[in-house]
Amino acid sequence: MSVANEARPAAGMLQSAPAMLQKPPFWQRPAFYRYGFLALILVLWELLGPLVNPIFFSYPSKIALAAVRLTASGEIFYYTWQSLQILFYGLGFAIVVGIPLAVLMARVRPIDWALDLPINALYATPMVALVPILVLWFGIYMKAKIIVVFLFAIFPILINTYQGVRECDKNMLEVARSFRSSEWQMWRDVLLPFAVPYIAAGVRLAIGRGLVGMVIAEFYTSISGLGYMITRYAHIFEMDKTFVPVILLMVMGVSMTAALKWVERRVAPWGRADG
Repeated sequence: MSVANEARPAAGMLQSAPAMLQKPPFWQRPAFYRYGFLALILVLWELLGPLVNPIFFSYPSKIALAAVRLTASGEIFYYTWQSLQILFYGLGFAIVVGIPLAVLMARVRPIDWALDLPINALYATPMVALVPILVLWFGIYMKAKIIVVFLFAIFPILINTYQGVRECDKNMLEVARSFRSSEWQMWRDVLLPFAVPYIAAGVRLAIGRGLVGMVIAEFYTSISGLGYMITRYAHIFEMDKTFVPVILLMVMGVSMTAALKWVERRVAPWGRADG
């Protein structure tokens, strides 16, 4: 009799296990708050936007119609492609230069001592102040814009990678040395894998800074890209068309950051904070 009574609670626990594995209700999920708050902003924007003078503001439905017109004419694709080329070249050069330089600084102390002051000085300098000089030196075409994006993007990559390499577990380095790993093997097998979460965080920051640098460079040249679209339509007070490239830049930043997070989860799953 007692054995049967003791078995009943266990059976009840097994029956309640599937209930514990059920998903929480939709109002307790992150997506509900994330997209619900976005929908609330759009609704309020749509309701309050028409009350503002159209010379200074616009609202979602009117912006959507302007986006359709710019898409049908092909104008948005043309200028977006120009901006994407500048962004990808600038970010690519920042990644290719920033990661090896940061590892080298973290591993070779004389190089760290030599470059520490110039890098900190450049990082503290407002990059916007350098844009007119760079345009004067390199012209108003693609080369100057790529350099601007590079300078905006390299410092988050450099600083985060440097910090990740410096914080590498000393025991892991001792194990690598005990197996007679060369410096290159230590970079490849220990330092870079350990620093991947730091590198990914730096690249995520660099995406936002690179977009800012790209638009600022296009403001100064005003001949191509999404920055040119913004200044062109703002000068003639067509605010619905002005908001189209602005929103597109937001979407580009969010999409690129989400894609980088997806890659990071697959390349370095050990770096996830949620386990």
